[in-house]
Amino acid sequence: MGGTVALIVAAGRGRRFGGDLPKQYHDLAGRMVLRHTLAAFATNPQINAVRAVIHPDDRQLYDIAATGLPVLDPVDGGASRQDSVRFGLESLEALAPDRVLIHDAARPFVDAGTISRVIAALGEQDAVLPVVPVADTLKRGQDGLVIDTVSRDGLFRAQTPQGFRFERILAAHRATAGQELTDDAAVAERAGMRVALVAGAEDNVKITTAADLERARRLFEGAGEIRTGSGYDVHRFSEGDGTWLCGIKVPHEFGLLGHSDADVGLHALTDALLGAIAAGDIGHHFPPSDPRWKGAPSHLFLAHAATLIAARGGRIVNVDVTLICERPKVGPHRPAMTTRLAEILGIDQGRISVKATTTEELGFTGRREGIAAQATASVWLPR
Repeated sequence: MGGTVALIVAAGRGRRFGGDLPKQYHDLAGRMVLRHTLAAFATNPQINAVRAVIHPDDRQLYDIAATGLPVLDPVDGGASRQDSVRFGLESLEALAPDRVLIHDAARPFVDAGTISRVIAALGEQDAVLPVVPVADTLKRGQDGLVIDTVSRDGLFRAQTPQGFRFERILAAHRATAGQELTDDAAVAERAGMRVALVAGAEDNVKITTAADLERARRLFEGAGEIRTGSGYDVHRFSEGDGTWLCGIKVPHEFGLLGHSDADVGLHALTDALLGAIAAGDIGHHFPPSDPRWKGAPSHLFLAHAATLIAARGGRIVNVDVTLICERPKVGPHRPAMTTRLAEILGIDQGRISVKATTTEELGFTGRREGIAAQATASVWLPR
């Protein structure tokens, strides 16, 4: 397999959090904490696979949290966090990834920038730790009194995901089994690995107590941003009895040539939605080299993009598709296209625009050699 796998550690009981329900399964802005965490990695184009390590008693809760996300089946954890990580790493051995990112389930605010910095540093390093500098003055106390002021120079707060070369961290965890170490970077250090530092993010907080969860909920309340993506696609004409455009088969003397059904409108719109959430492009999720997608209906691709947006807690604000061709005529089919897009995306037709134009007989579309499409999409995402 190679590539980069994210291992989400979600087997803890959260004793400091309190209550019967582990903190990773509590509600955060309408979704479980764990779902936010899984989605951050499952929708990231730099991550090739995601696996969670869970407590065996939590499988039903996990299945709810992971519904619809492209993740591997979870594995059971052990008596300690260190055991759980080792079990998770061993479950990935058959996949033989090059890199593994180990992340705490209770850090739902992890951002793509931190993930990218960790992965980039693994190009030169065997172990990478995201950190933020200690900003507060540090005091050492005893019996309720300050006995010393500690210099904060060179001190950092460690975060996750912590990144490693897979074979090295697996060997390190096996070598340190049974020892009580606080995180995976400490395991790497004990095994003699040098751990590089990269910038983390202040918002990448860990939910440890009930008060932390309340603060996290306040972060989500009303906190969001509008993201915009664009897409462009071209397919040439070939033999056929009709042309698929925006999910509708339009009568025409030609079809469009492509690995799937070559629906340029849906392909452009899929890329626009993926672009809005920085999730790569259609070829990343549905490579033309994969025979599963030969002749596939393109509504599957668009629905996948919509699922990834929902997994991030986002919603589609509006989409706009422009079809560029001399023939066939799009106008008579525009209402049906709008209706079909609304069905696939699960949004109101008033948020969908389908337009058509020509190039005044210039270029390949003007010569009626094929069809082009461009699309834009606006998506609301929680911060």
